[in-house]
Amino acid sequence: MDLERLNGILSRYDCQPADLIPVLQDIQDSYNYLPQDEMKVVAERLNIPLTRIFSVATFYKMFSLTPKGKHICRVCLGTTCHLKGGQRLAESISHRLGVDIGYTTKDMRFTLETVGCLGSCAQAPVMMIDDTYHARVTVDKVPKILKKYQK
Repeated sequence: MDLERLNGILSRYDCQPADLIPVLQDIQDSYNYLPQDEMKVVAERLNIPLTRIFSVATFYKMFSLTPKGKHICRVCLGTTCHLKGGQRLAESISHRLGVDIGYTTKDMRFTLETVGCLGSCAQAPVMMIDDTYHARVTVDKVPKILKKYQK
């Protein structure tokens, strides 16, 4: 456990139960997931049962209880993206990275996820890597896009 990093996060809050979601968001941003030992400390500091923290962490899709890769690759499978090849795109990325959808590569470089909508239907099919949108992506464009993040 990195207590110094966790204390840095917690020091920005009053450590009240109402701070739970923002604290978890900051931990998720810092660690790329919610480590169990850190959540135990959060439970103690915010005076919240650990079961409640796990309930919140498993309810919201933005939180992960397992480590994620350095880069999060999200492929839209909303209606428009699906109709324009979103599923083929996800399968191509899965094959190229050697990881199933919903999992992280062994080298911890990429986590591949699918999402219901990325809000860019006019540019379908769309994918995001970290905070960068990639529009009108075809299977042929995947190697060039991934190469930028594999360096």
